[in-house]
Amino acid sequence: MEMENVWRKNISEARDRIQSRILVCVVSPLLVLLCLHGLTFGPAGGRAGIFNSLLALGISVAFALLAWKLGSATPGAAASGGAICLLLVQVGGGLVVRSGLLPLVALFILTFASTRAGRRKKTKSGLAESRKGRNAAQVMANLGAAGLVAGAGAGHPWVFVVLLAALVEATADTVSSEIGQAFGGEPVSLVSLRRVAVGTDGGVTLLGTMAGILGGALVALVGYGAMGIGLKGFAVALGCGAAGLFFDSILGATVERWGWLGNDLVNFTSTLFAAGLAFALLV
Repeated sequence: MEMENVWRKNISEARDRIQSRILVCVVSPLLVLLCLHGLTFGPAGGRAGIFNSLLALGISVAFALLAWKLGSATPGAAASGGAICLLLVQVGGGLVVRSGLLPLVALFILTFASTRAGRRKKTKSGLAESRKGRNAAQVMANLGAAGLVAGAGAGHPWVFVVLLAALVEATADTVSSEIGQAFGGEPVSLVSLRRVAVGTDGGVTLLGTMAGILGGALVALVGYGAMGIGLKGFAVALGCGAAGLFFDSILGATVERWGWLGNDLVNFTSTLFAAGLAFALLV
């Protein structure tokens, strides 16, 4: 018998929903403006510029439709993911292969697989993701920072490493949570160092953490090959993404458990932390 998902957060459901809506209302217009700016003032002009813009749009629409058809995203979430995909493609300056597309695809594959791993067990315990897929707020929480960095930092030498750090953190966070809940056993709070119930905010498991860092490393490796960031860029992106993963767990064990912030804001803050740390190390 499947257990129905029940609200088990310390923050009230209404307050969590308000915070998620604020996140979407703030980040979505910024992403749209950055998308329009990239399409209008791209680096290449003439026929090449038109072709690159149409190619980027086509890839982004295909990515959004795929996420929706696979059931990993609601229509709104798929549209949000498509806009972020567009920004990550545009950051390559017309070179699709040398852009943020391939690490984004790697992130999608890893998070899709980890979400479905042990789904029966997670469903019985009420921890499984909704069968409708992730919503727009969840997409913004995990990928919004990378999209903002790609749109605002296009053309700067640090942009690839900084956005990759955000993607590494998002991958590591999702993979560690999903694998840890399914196979990691009883987690431990990073703050109190005491064992807590599975699904408790800020709880970590050794298996989940190792799986998350491995997943982040794979995304960083794909980014290393696709974006030509060098070994230093690879190390910075991976290290900052891993730091963001632990920062997320600390926030979960404190402000999230105290009922101050919901999971979406915690995830968004953690990806921003990873990106900001990478930026500070590079600039």
